[in-house]
Amino acid sequence: MRQNTIDASKLDLKDSIVSIRRVAKTVKGGRNMRFSVTVAVGDGDSHVGVGLGKAREIPEAVRKAIEDAKKKLIFVPTVGTTIPHRSLGVFGAGRVQLMPSAPGSGVIAGSSVRTVLELAGVKDVGAKSIGSNNAGNMARAAIEGLKGLKTLEQISRLRGKTKEEILV
Repeated sequence: MRQNTIDASKLDLKDSIVSIRRVAKTVKGGRNMRFSVTVAVGDGDSHVGVGLGKAREIPEAVRKAIEDAKKKLIFVPTVGTTIPHRSLGVFGAGRVQLMPSAPGSGVIAGSSVRTVLELAGVKDVGAKSIGSNNAGNMARAAIEGLKGLKTLEQISRLRGKTKEEILV
């Protein structure tokens, strides 16, 4: 697994709850009720993460989810106020297609994907969810899509070509 190089303590992070689910485990004495919480954190300036927390009480589950999300922060490359190119993120049965948009068009996405994109600081982007409508999987699929983004500089470095040669 790749080592995370983003230091969450140096960023001014905001958090937003993506989903809260009450889950039950059936045991000999009955049902054990717990809460599963998915939280997105981001600084609104190209850093975002999604985490999951489980506990008997909601506040404890939220705290655990925020802690988990801070560990999983990623950097999102942007071109102006949008993303550099189309990207498909897949997590479980959930798929999210991310598409760059013209300036001023805003974030056109469903609830959990919108939360992730807004916390990442992307202002103009379109997103289409395909398959699952599970909020947690959609948020994680959006993160996977954002992980797949590359800038023109990164592509030119990988191919060993200049930016002009790639654009032709």
